[in-house]
Amino acid sequence: MESGLKNKKVYETVIDQIKDMIISGELKKGDRLPPERDLVDTLNVSRTSIREALRALQIIGLVECRQGGGNFIRESFEDNLIEPLSLMFVLQNSRNLELIELRKSIEVQMAALAADKVTDTELGELEGIIKKMKKNPSEAESVRLDADFHYLIARASGNKLMESILRAVSSLMDTFIKETREELLVNPENDEKLVETHEDIAVALRSHDSSKAADAMERHLDFVAKNIRH
Repeated sequence: MESGLKNKKVYETVIDQIKDMIISGELKKGDRLPPERDLVDTLNVSRTSIREALRALQIIGLVECRQGGGNFIRESFEDNLIEPLSLMFVLQNSRNLELIELRKSIEVQMAALAADKVTDTELGELEGIIKKMKKNPSEAESVRLDADFHYLIARASGNKLMESILRAVSSLMDTFIKETREELLVNPENDEKLVETHEDIAVALRSHDSSKAADAMERHLDFVAKNIRH
């Protein structure tokens, strides 16, 4: 244990200390880090070690440097996960069904949570999206409405971590939704059914019934799964 501590580079210790400041709440999302000279005094290390630590934190996406403004804890971390997740999906020859399974593992539970926490304003937004879905929008608009519907439920769930995970796969999910809709709409009857399954989710949320909301979301994703190439 002691040899491990001795072998640890100084800048790595600085990184750990900054992480501890975040965990303790001393630093929060969007906060500006103290100037380098203050970190030198506070952490009792050289300016070189501070700069090495800040560069490493920028690379992993925890800290961003704003021109002329200093270093800040990032407001959002989802973007840092999108590229590796997308690459993983392609390199591992993942199937569309696997993405559906991923969505189910997240979204069914989020729908249940949202049933307890959704506000009247959010319910109104969901119902507004469904009304637009029924007006035969363009394909591009349909894809956007579909994504907005699911992200709104994620927000309504109140679980920031689950919402972040879902948004981390947003670019992959958006592409998937577009491709899925194109396959689904080969059969015109599916368009009406797709809107209907979204409406079932909204109705269950309106009743604030967690079990019904979870079931409606699962049925929606099962319907999608049955009508795409796996």
